[in-house]
Amino acid sequence: MERKEERSLSSGQLAAAAGVSADTLRHYERIGVLPEADRSANGYRRYPPAALQRVRMIRGALAVGFTLEELAGILRQRQAGTSPCRRVHAMATEKLATIERRIDDLIGLRDVMRSILDRWSSELASTSESQLAHLLETLSDESATGEALKPNLSIRKGAPQFSIRQQKEKS
Repeated sequence: MERKEERSLSSGQLAAAAGVSADTLRHYERIGVLPEADRSANGYRRYPPAALQRVRMIRGALAVGFTLEELAGILRQRQAGTSPCRRVHAMATEKLATIERRIDDLIGLRDVMRSILDRWSSELASTSESQLAHLLETLSDESATGEALKPNLSIRKGAPQFSIRQQKEKS
């Protein structure tokens, strides 16, 4: 009969199979997204084979925008015997809405940058190479564009969101 320890994975084996570090596994244990590992006679962590699937699930959830704190709450709810599925769906729906807002912000920023570069190209075409064109100063010059560029930086759940919004000049 095969011993339990022979079927289990060491920290190094699990980390290598999952593509993470052993430190990451310990961190996952500390915050509760990975169950605490058994210990061998010499005190080393030993993970059941199912831990690999758990780490892969964690990595997949992180890749689509879930946080470790969110996952810990979801897994606690699951462990308590209640279904977090509708909560997970609602959270994913909000994450998609956030992604769509970011895409809209990036498209707006792209359009502003194209406009700026068009103006700068025209300015450089009529400026000698040794002459200052003061390109950056044009970013604050409302009279040149009829619009003010309004930088918008906000922090949402630790991730910076950058956008530049054009604000029409008030008449």
